[in-house]
Amino acid sequence: MIPFGKRYEVLDGELFVTPAPGWAHQEVLARLFSFIDPYVKQYGLGWTLWSPADLEFSGHRLQPDLFVVPDMGTGKPRTWQDVKTLLLSVEASSPTTARADRLKKRPIYQKTAVPEYWIVDLDSRLVERWRPDDERPEVIAEVLEWQPKPAIPPLRIPLAEVFGSETD
Repeated sequence: MIPFGKRYEVLDGELFVTPAPGWAHQEVLARLFSFIDPYVKQYGLGWTLWSPADLEFSGHRLQPDLFVVPDMGTGKPRTWQDVKTLLLSVEASSPTTARADRLKKRPIYQKTAVPEYWIVDLDSRLVERWRPDDERPEVIAEVLEWQPKPAIPPLRIPLAEVFGSETD
């Protein structure tokens, strides 16, 4: 029996056991979802989803916190195995997940050419944006812009609204 309150992921053959996401983690992801999902729907980009999800890329099983599956013109995927790539992957990072998010997951997303990987740092109240060829992240503290296709206007996400007030 798997102990209650733990999350398990295997990355490059290494088992990562982390606490279940806390309230702040889930709240920030819910706020991000409320910005991303309407935009994805408005422009027919695909589907915005969250973990748990059994995604596998290049032999690695991943559980991104929040992600966008692109519409590849073949209709909605019916199984996780039908998902071959992502348009966006988001991890809400904490001290217990930072190592896996930055050192294990990031290279996998970059190698599989996920256009953007965001590490949302709850403590620092900022977002690291990684793209496939980046050696260092773009660090964003004010407004996060996402433009997955040049022909559509960018989504502008005010991070103060995502993180909420210090007392939230």
